Amino acid sequence: MTTLPVNIDEIFQIKSTVDFNEKALKIFHFQAENCTVYKKFLHLLGKNHLEINAIEEIPFLPIELFKTQKVITNSLEAKLVFKSSGTGNLGKSQHHVADPSLYERSFLSGFKQFYGDPKDFLIIGLLPSYQEQGDSSLVYMVEKLIERSQFSSSNFYLNNDAGLKMVLENSNENGIPTLLIGVTYALLDFSEKYPMDLKKIIIMETGGMKGRKTEMIRSEVHAKLSNSFGIKAVHSEYGMTELLSQAYSKGDGIFHCPAWLRIGFRENTSPMYTNTSLNKGIITIIDLANLYSCSFIATQDLGKRKKNGVEILGRTDYSDIRGCSQLTL
Repeated sequence: MTTLPVNIDEIFQIKSTVDFNEKALKIFHFQAENCTVYKKFLHLLGKNHLEINAIEEIPFLPIELFKTQKVITNSLEAKLVFKSSGTGNLGKSQHHVADPSLYERSFLSGFKQFYGDPKDFLIIGLLPSYQEQGDSSLVYMVEKLIERSQFSSSNFYLNNDAGLKMVLENSNENGIPTLLIGVTYALLDFSEKYPMDLKKIIIMETGGMKGRKTEMIRSEVHAKLSNSFGIKAVHSEYGMTELLSQAYSKGDGIFHCPAWLRIGFRENTSPMYTNTSLNKGIITIIDLANLYSCSFIATQDLGKRKKNGVEILGRTDYSDIRGCSQLTL
């Protein structure tokens, strides 16, 4: 078994930027040696990982490579393989997960940090496209949250809008702490079919339109949902197949990260590196929970740093052909 660069417990006990940077560098050097895809990528860039001693010097792996390469620590086999929705031109991303318990610890710790213990919530999943495709990391996460709920009505409501309406009305009327997490287009469809007063319900959108509806900016989506459900704020989850951690927004589209997840920005002309002077650009992510794959991901999402968090602005144009998606490793 490969010797780990940090104790797993330490990942979820980070208290400061200095602590984060120290652990990130240790994980970087570990992955540069033990993840074949990342090692080859660094070699193609002409980078010797032993000469890299600062976060700003770390090259970020283009997220497109998860569509063509098996990104995992060399000596390990995947216990789970999560697949993306495959809405892009190059097919589905695949995340080979060596230790599902690490994923569960990450999303449970993140949920507890921002919302509390899932056992105290009635948790509802409205994720039709994700359930239909199978192998979804989002469905896996919501399923595990549902399992921990004390409420028997916690479940996925696939093709059961009438049943969902009854549960939500009952929860709202009786003040039951309830979280409805749904893919954006499905929430919009449901809100148009069943507008109702859900002021006491947490509505959380994620995942976008998945080609089912015309794309809308987040503020337009939130305005429609707020009007239909009589709520002041729409919550959001920001995650992806290639990561084992999530950021959350409790309103206004401003996202916050747990201590082991960091969002930075890069320039389109410098596709591999975070630029610490930028407050807007293409998002880079360090997810220390990605211990057994790659923690340093260059996404194709656009973002902007705000005083109290990060705003996700959308995707870059032609994102499938940017970066290093055409590299053969």
